[in-house]
Amino acid sequence: MVEFKDDGTATTPGKPRENRDAESAVVSDLVAVELDDAGLNLNAKRLPILARIYGAVVLLDGLATLPIMVISILYAVREILDGHVHVDAMSLTFILSAIHAVVLVVSAACLIVLGVMLLRNHRRYAARWTYVLMPLTLADGMLSLALTGLGFNLLLPLIQMIILVVISVTADPSLSEERRLRRALRRMDDRDDYESAVAAGMLGRDQSGKGYIALDFFNIFWLFTIASVGGLIVETIYHMALYNGELQDRAGLLWGPFSPIYGCGAVLVTVCLNRLWKANPFLIFCASAVIGGAFEYCTSWFMEAAFGITAWDYTGRWLSIDGRTSGQFMFFWGLIGVVWVKWLLPRLLALINRIPWKVRYSLTAVCTVLMVIDIAFTLMALDCWYGRMAGQPQDSPVAMWFSERYSDAYMANRFQTMHIDPSKAGRM
Repeated sequence: MVEFKDDGTATTPGKPRENRDAESAVVSDLVAVELDDAGLNLNAKRLPILARIYGAVVLLDGLATLPIMVISILYAVREILDGHVHVDAMSLTFILSAIHAVVLVVSAACLIVLGVMLLRNHRRYAARWTYVLMPLTLADGMLSLALTGLGFNLLLPLIQMIILVVISVTADPSLSEERRLRRALRRMDDRDDYESAVAAGMLGRDQSGKGYIALDFFNIFWLFTIASVGGLIVETIYHMALYNGELQDRAGLLWGPFSPIYGCGAVLVTVCLNRLWKANPFLIFCASAVIGGAFEYCTSWFMEAAFGITAWDYTGRWLSIDGRTSGQFMFFWGLIGVVWVKWLLPRLLALINRIPWKVRYSLTAVCTVLMVIDIAFTLMALDCWYGRMAGQPQDSPVAMWFSERYSDAYMANRFQTMHIDPSKAGRM
């Protein structure tokens, strides 16, 4: 008998580990047969009349909305290209409006498919299409909120989200059980791999033996996070040592002690030099110096082209390249690369592996969402800061929200190493 533990893994009491693969395959086959039988019986039942009416409504809505949206977008693009309408293609309002238009077009196409599935009584496919439409409906509501504020404009997305949730549950209730069983079986295999790696002392390592660390999302994310914090600490101490103890906020994100340039640099060095971990330190030094210098140059160029921001200027220093990088800092990147690959990476991997099995996936998922939100809000805050410095009207609700909470004074104090000159940006 297969039992499911509290952490979602499956096990067979009294059986040795070497029999689990065979048991997993047998259980998978049995589950598949049972789910197929359940699906056949379920598809024989007609959907409720209200669901079919909703299917007809969304089908007609999609058929009417899709061509109108496509024609409107094409007309707007033509007017802009002909010069009849002038817009700032890099403004946050225009970008959000363009994204909103794309979301509406995709949603209309998906509504047509959902309507057909509901009318033809394809319950399982209808339920799956509701899961496609849910994030699109959420995006529609969030974009509408950002562009026009809180009002009746949010009523339709809210009603549609409620209906989609109801349909997803009633159309195919076996889907939730299927997903639970599939996840349990997959976690059983993952747990076996985890225990085998622990026993062999290879947890988190590249199992092929070609590189040092396994380049999976779990390892990459935590290396990025640790390097973002560690790099900020090292840079702050370095600045204090050079300028008589002056404390300067050198963070790169709106919230938290993160400097993503070090996180991205660490990930880039790890990915590029993972297979050189046994190589001569001089080779690692040279490769890391080139990689770090090129990355620093590209980052500086992007920040200036996108936002008119200058975060560092090495003009006049040894081997300066457009002031974006220099021989001195390429030398530092080389040293950091050697220390990272030869000394820090094994210790950081051991630290990452201390995250317990039961929480490593959920904790990583939650922290990833928070990091993505932090990065997204930082980019929007920088864009609004640029817009205010460039004298652009901050007329959208999202722009006014950022202006109230993250004013010019706040941004200048938070990003003390950054200076904005809108004339340097490459925007239209």
